[in-house]
Amino acid sequence: MSSPLDHTFVAPIGVDVKGEIWSCIEMPGSAEFFGTGKSVRVVGTIDDVPVTGGFMPTGTGGHMFSVSAKLRKTLGKDVGDEVVMRLTERLA
Repeated sequence: MSSPLDHTFVAPIGVDVKGEIWSCIEMPGSAEFFGTGKSVRVVGTIDDVPVTGGFMPTGTGGHMFSVSAKLRKTLGKDVGDEVVMRLTERLA
């Protein structure tokens, strides 16, 4: 069972995880938005490029979405660049 979403946010690629920068996007207010601190699977877009994947817990109360090297190349973006992420569906 899935549920529709309509949430858009802007964030830089790059999340500090224990002193290392991971190529992820951190969603502000994610725990409150999703109602959980656990992983959440979603469908959406990053800079209008379709994506399906999971928001993983950051370990500090939030969630992050991994941006692979292939996706960064498609986007023409790298760590430190801002992107627009739009969530359209939460997957069960």
